[in-house]
Amino acid sequence: MFERLAIEDIRRKMNEFGTRKEPFLFLIDFEMKKPLVIPLNQINTSEILFQFPSFSNYSIGSTSKTKIEMTAEYPSFEKYQKAFDVVMRNLRHGNSYLLNLTLPTQITLNVSLLDIFQRCNSMYKLWWKDNLIFFSPEAFIQIENGNISSFPMKGTIDASIANAEDVIMNDPKELAEHNTIVDLIRNDLSRVSENVEVKRFRYVDKVNTSKGSLLQVSSEITGKLPENYPSQIGDILFDLLPAGSISGAPKKKTIEVILDAEQYDRSYYTGVCGVFDGNKLESGVMIRYIENIDNHLWFKSGGGITVRSDCKKEYEELIEKVYVPVS
Repeated sequence: MFERLAIEDIRRKMNEFGTRKEPFLFLIDFEMKKPLVIPLNQINTSEILFQFPSFSNYSIGSTSKTKIEMTAEYPSFEKYQKAFDVVMRNLRHGNSYLLNLTLPTQITLNVSLLDIFQRCNSMYKLWWKDNLIFFSPEAFIQIENGNISSFPMKGTIDASIANAEDVIMNDPKELAEHNTIVDLIRNDLSRVSENVEVKRFRYVDKVNTSKGSLLQVSSEITGKLPENYPSQIGDILFDLLPAGSISGAPKKKTIEVILDAEQYDRSYYTGVCGVFDGNKLESGVMIRYIENIDNHLWFKSGGGITVRSDCKKEYEELIEKVYVPVS
């Protein structure tokens, strides 16, 4: 359906679109092996629909009233523990100090992925016919008038737990994890911008889902780009990838550990997707993600691991994140 290009060709094509102020959509997978860039005027809405805070090719119409029912065959705790043990060995050896561990869950739905797209409430969402859907609460970067912002998300808790916000905000493990990712993103932004600062540290958002409400903790980090940033938009994006919040730190070695521990193809899950109109860019991290693989649906989920992590709690978080944001 789309032309597959190498990373350097995609990077150059984005820079050319930015120079011409030509709006485009991009999808970049976790391992950056199959990135896509598509001019907005060439997108077929029968194949791809997207809705971001400022950009959309989707008009809300009538939607199904069918109650969404999802069944899930979660990976066994034993399978998760095996991957977790690989991660912990590497953390203790100093190969990583924060790692995002994920696994796929096979699911069945009584509605289509298009129906999920139309009905779900999310900051960033995209439907790609016969391939995937994501409905992400997490921004990657935003750019407007030369200002770049990133919003790393680390920390999720069931909102129904007594004093849930106090619990997550005062958890030493959660604080350490969040500090690590904020420091990583601040360093990342410093590679492409100046005057980098943390504008907001650990603020809480509430997300309503089919399984109840969740609280999620994020921070906001900002910087100032050079005046000619549109002509460098591809360079800027790829210099920041993969997203720190869904890989870990240090990035290069952590990704090696992830591939060894997980033993599956994340594909576009935990990649990034966004739109650039020549001046403004909005992008989200492709989490809360369902993929169609050989007519079977897989929901991919996970969370950050540090040396303080408890295997059982992290496994429960992986399961907790298998949801659709439809109340």
